[in-house]
Amino acid sequence: MIFEDLEALASGFLCKIAQSVARPAPYPQPKNAEATGENSRVLRAASERSALPSFRCRIARLWFPCKKSEVNQRIITLLTDFGSRDAFVGIMKGVILGINPAASFIDLSHEVPPQDILAGALLLRSAAAFFPPRTIHIAVVDPGVGSSRRPVLVETVDAIFVGPDNGLLSLAAPAESIVRIIHLTNEQYFLPQRSHTFHGRDIFAPVAAHVSRGAAPELCGVTVANLEQLSLPPTERQLDGLIGQVIYIDHFGNAVTNITEADLRPFPKETLLVSIENVQINGIATTYAAVEIDAPVTIINSWGMLEIAVRNGSAAQRFAIQRGQRIRLITV
Repeated sequence: MIFEDLEALASGFLCKIAQSVARPAPYPQPKNAEATGENSRVLRAASERSALPSFRCRIARLWFPCKKSEVNQRIITLLTDFGSRDAFVGIMKGVILGINPAASFIDLSHEVPPQDILAGALLLRSAAAFFPPRTIHIAVVDPGVGSSRRPVLVETVDAIFVGPDNGLLSLAAPAESIVRIIHLTNEQYFLPQRSHTFHGRDIFAPVAAHVSRGAAPELCGVTVANLEQLSLPPTERQLDGLIGQVIYIDHFGNAVTNITEADLRPFPKETLLVSIENVQINGIATTYAAVEIDAPVTIINSWGMLEIAVRNGSAAQRFAIQRGQRIRLITV
């Protein structure tokens, strides 16, 4: 009974403390807030959270009362070249959860080859279209971190992308789908202390978290007109076929080329001869199982691009294929 009385007394004391402290201001709303449909949310800046005393968990529940229904439970995806050995990805998730505890995470990949912007852009494009509308995608493959390259938020008709303006976001956010591009300059939505080497933690994660709670994207910085573009190498059309190149090698050792299914429409697939270095493959199959185990095969993969594979094996290892190698298709 004594412990229950003490608990009630302590709870009452904490309530009085919480009520005596001014609550953080709600997110300011842009002039066109009604058009964006964003509701006002409580801004839980990291600087304020870090100032909470040791009983911060109990105080926080009183200071920032938030019913589950009031929290925007938007999906946040993460794609990086950080790998799984270090704590970088976990730290980003911790930052996000500190701002929006109801965030829902999907890890697209953290095994993008280090500093390989094109690989990251291809993976992001391959995945983004399969998520519900209003998903927030954080992508960090950022060899220019801390330099003059801009941190950006790109809002499209279906999604929001947050990351460096180095071409990484451009394949997933084509120009015709873009609503606005925001150069992230409003430090109110960053962590208070920032590193020159970890913008994923200090800028991209907190911005995405605040937007997931209801901050209007345009409040995070200034609108700009252009996004750094990343272009796939073009194919070369010839009278009897095409010349392309390998642009990505996946986990299975399949060599993905820049030749699309649309590029192949003028040619009969059954009579095409695919050549890469000294390897020649007849025709384009519909499945890996169309050939014997350990045999090479070319197919149109799930990205809609021509791929060189080995059934139950690795084409990259078997034929020493590297990104950038030329591939030739001719009709026979």
